[in-house]
Amino acid sequence: MKRVMKASCPLNCWDNCGFLVTVENDRVTKIEGDPDHPITKGKICGRGRMLETRTNSSDRLLYPLKKVNGRFEQISWEQALNEIAAKLSEVKEKYGTTSVLHSHDYSNNGILKNIDQRFFNCYGGVTEIYGSLCWGSGIEAQKWDFGNALSHEPHDLFNSKNIIIWGRNVARTNMHFYENLLKAKKQGAKLYVIDPLYNATAKMADEHITIKPGMDGILAAGVIKEILRLGLEDRAFIEEFTYGFSDLAHLLDGISLKKISEMTEVSAEVITMLARIYADKPSSTFMGLGMQRYKNGGNTIRLIDALAAVSGNVGIPGGGANYANLQVGQSFAFEELTLPNRRTDTRQFSIMKQAEKVLTAKGPEIRMIIVTCGNPLTQVPDSTMVERAFTSVETLVVIDQFMTDTAKLADYVLPATTAFEEEDFYYSSMYHHYVNYGPKLVQEAPGEAKSDLWIWTQLASLLGFGADFDFTRDEWLNMALKPLQEKGMTLESLKKNGTLELPVEKIPWQNRKFKTPTGKFEFTSILGQQKSGSGLLTLAVPDESKWSNQEHAEKYPYNLLTIHPLRSNHSQNYHLLGGQIKPKVEVAKNIAEDLGLIQGDEVRVWNDRGEIKGAISILPAAHPNTINIDEGIWRQFGGPVNNLTSSRESDNGLGSTLYDCLVNLEKI
Repeated sequence: MKRVMKASCPLNCWDNCGFLVTVENDRVTKIEGDPDHPITKGKICGRGRMLETRTNSSDRLLYPLKKVNGRFEQISWEQALNEIAAKLSEVKEKYGTTSVLHSHDYSNNGILKNIDQRFFNCYGGVTEIYGSLCWGSGIEAQKWDFGNALSHEPHDLFNSKNIIIWGRNVARTNMHFYENLLKAKKQGAKLYVIDPLYNATAKMADEHITIKPGMDGILAAGVIKEILRLGLEDRAFIEEFTYGFSDLAHLLDGISLKKISEMTEVSAEVITMLARIYADKPSSTFMGLGMQRYKNGGNTIRLIDALAAVSGNVGIPGGGANYANLQVGQSFAFEELTLPNRRTDTRQFSIMKQAEKVLTAKGPEIRMIIVTCGNPLTQVPDSTMVERAFTSVETLVVIDQFMTDTAKLADYVLPATTAFEEEDFYYSSMYHHYVNYGPKLVQEAPGEAKSDLWIWTQLASLLGFGADFDFTRDEWLNMALKPLQEKGMTLESLKKNGTLELPVEKIPWQNRKFKTPTGKFEFTSILGQQKSGSGLLTLAVPDESKWSNQEHAEKYPYNLLTIHPLRSNHSQNYHLLGGQIKPKVEVAKNIAEDLGLIQGDEVRVWNDRGEIKGAISILPAAHPNTINIDEGIWRQFGGPVNNLTSSRESDNGLGSTLYDCLVNLEKI
């Protein structure tokens, strides 16, 4: 029997699309876009379509596996769960619960993926990771400035006179926003793209402004300086609704426009042009996630926020410093779902430095690691260190759908279901404010694959707190939706309609009531003072740059970017793409000319952390001395690029420095 049913993309990306999924004989045979979805309107990307291949792949993990004498052997679920539960009991009794590390990531969406936190809290509290490889610096930065990280709803874009896309290739990562940009341009809006790479979004812009990687905050400071020189600032907003402006003005007095132009490699004329664009309100800014992956990443986002505030583009239709939209996720009852009050002990490692911490932790040492929703051997920076750490512990458990690089290191691998084999709901914290329902479409998962929720429920029962997991799927989902029920938003209506519009601020800060300690937009952050000792904005630069370390920059003269791949959500799909896969080393034209390289040449890229080899692709319009190698590629295909990247934390401690990376390159 053939059925076509509404469903949702489970990937944690900008768009979170609505699906129409065709199921025949209990097998997904086709995925298309749902034309009735209020935002995605029937169009989906290649990563979404790949979910059919992912679900039906013959490479799926089908049975629990245990490593015996260096080789995996199939075992029963009963044996796997009993042995893992016994190990959890043993380390708890001997060393305490924080001798267990829960390593996870966020690219698999679904509200019930958070049940792992409930399990570990009821267990007593383990060593958890904090921060984010992806967007952590910017989230923290906007909390310092605004009190929360909120974005305008998608259709407010059509109120903008000028649209600035800063460090974000929406054509690759946010296709429905890209379509709206095309419409906004037809309606008369001007589009400006600031990016080191001349990408597909830059190609459709009225102007592409190329910039030295990592210098975006310095550029924002230069634009503010010009706004003030020209008298184009929104003085009324600054005086009534902001705090600490005099500190910012004093900072800018200490640097010349000429110096800013030299550091950013953006001409003074372009900086002046941007000042006039921002003053020609409403001007909206849409920031990407890459430019905050530097040591100065939080400060970078704060300076762009400050630019939006100085120009009066905060809290107005068609404006905004749009980075993330946390109010979407904040609509749900996470504490009731995860029970943080149940933990009696806790410890945290930075997600960036989890490997070093595993190797050096005392009181207690890490004895056991459980990995969920992630592939840290590929995705966490400084991959060599990650392998050392994850092979150093007594027991490594990985829950996954495929034998990833991380799973290959494990002692136990547990096969998980895909989104179409379980029921959940999904949302995006970055773009739109609609929740999508994802029904269970395939009744029998292949082999013995089980949902994460089933696995945690069984382990909880074995460890003596099964009552905390004694709920039906509907009861779990209703638990998460509890804050919305008083507003008439129910699980029944979500199931019936397929989507649910959340009650969010569509134009954040329109009431000028900010969530900061002063109740104002804070150029000088009180929260920053409390957390770091200083909430002042600075003119910080990347750690790996000639402005910070001239000797290092001479040894490694090229900036390495590691952007999101086109057809894989991080590392998830490389093994499913078919054909011969190997790293593509995209280089600026000047690098190819200087080194005598032509398209397809084999090269080695290296620094003091590691190396990677691949084939040259020349980028004619990229910023000079810039290289890109897409992130996520598996070892079997020549990766990962994180052999090269640093595990240092950003300035505010909550983000990665994946792009703060200098390398050298030579032809093989």
